[in-house]
Amino acid sequence: MRLKLKLGGHRSRYRLRKQPPEPVFGQIKQARGFRQLLLCGLDKVQDEWSLVCIAQNITKLWAVV
Repeated sequence: MRLKLKLGGHRSRYRLRKQPPEPVFGQIKQARGFRQLLLCGLDKVQDEWSLVCIAQNITKLWAVV
């Protein structure tokens, strides 16, 4: 893996592994105002989190278009 990372250069998809995922969670908390889950139970929480992630992704796609 170390060799792949060295030889990949700036076009390698392995370089994307360096990017931290935390900014996305910060954007969800700050821009969406999503600070706590409103539902109880694992299934409901997963559904609620999926909706928040879908809203985030649609917003990002809308900004690109």
